[in-house]
Amino acid sequence: MAVRSLATLVAQGLAAERFALLDVGCSGGLDPKWRAFGQRLRAIGIDASATECQRLTAAEDNPDIEYVATFVSPRADRPIDLSAGPAAPHIMKMRDRMSFMRTREIREERLRTASTEEQLRHNAWEMTGLADPAKPVVVPDLLAAKGWTDLDYLKIDTDGIDWEILQSFAGRLAPLRLLAVQLEVNFVGDGAPEEHAFHNTARFMRQQGFDLFRLDVRNYSTRALPARYIWPTPAETHSGRPFQGEAYYAIDLIRHIGSEGAEQMSAEKIAKLAAILSSWEVPDAAAELLLHYRERLAAILDVEQGLDLLAIQAQPESPRPLGYRDYMARFETDPPDFYRPEGNIPLSERLKAAWRAFLQPRAKR
Repeated sequence: MAVRSLATLVAQGLAAERFALLDVGCSGGLDPKWRAFGQRLRAIGIDASATECQRLTAAEDNPDIEYVATFVSPRADRPIDLSAGPAAPHIMKMRDRMSFMRTREIREERLRTASTEEQLRHNAWEMTGLADPAKPVVVPDLLAAKGWTDLDYLKIDTDGIDWEILQSFAGRLAPLRLLAVQLEVNFVGDGAPEEHAFHNTARFMRQQGFDLFRLDVRNYSTRALPARYIWPTPAETHSGRPFQGEAYYAIDLIRHIGSEGAEQMSAEKIAKLAAILSSWEVPDAAAELLLHYRERLAAILDVEQGLDLLAIQAQPESPRPLGYRDYMARFETDPPDFYRPEGNIPLSERLKAAWRAFLQPRAKR
């Protein structure tokens, strides 16, 4: 079977290590992209919905993936106050102004008797069967209790105290040899130094030695003039202000070349980092790793094949994508296809524009 992604290629070469993942806020299940690691995937999913964790456990066929139903907190002796709401007061006030909250109000009565799947799809997790809020866990302590001393990927998305959970890892990310972190971030706030806002998250992550490699922005319209939803569920909209997003941080090994940490990292760790960056749709950063650590990675994967996969990934609209060497040789000729055409707009862009117009028809004048 042909290998279609760098993650699959890397997974085939892992021998001493696995891909270790921690998903805090795992409702809906682990991101399917990590299933590319197959039986080399080891994961813990944590969620406050006991009902959802039971469902995920029943459907899971990998014995090395565990789902834990629990609330999380910076302190194990601090019970969760469910009446306080899932986020800081300013964020809550902003959220209540959004159109998706009005849709949820319209559907609230029906959601009370809906399936767990539908409740979670509407982000109404508090309507599902919950874990005991009086017995929260501190995530790094949970990892230690389970004997996890090595972690590749951390994702935090709890619709609540994400910032406090992240801070509980202060000084603990490096000992875990963590490669990458995926975080939900807020683009609104009142400027407080401890609020769950992007500027605080960015500062914290850089202090921990991580760089931003990708940032997805989600726009939300207000209930004063609702815009069309992007998904088949009330959430982000086609227009509106930047409200929340997803931030992707990783160790920039190329920037740290020569440092003790970079030189001590195992070849399998480096390969996994390249697979993460490729999975994030940042193939250029993955290619940097494959090129610089070519000799060390040769024992794990066919580097030339890996570079070809990344080159194909960089040409998503090409019917006949070039391999890495041909792609780079073409770039060196400064060809016109690396630029936006002057005059005629490509058919692909015209089709995209037509589709956007269909989804967002303008009012007739």
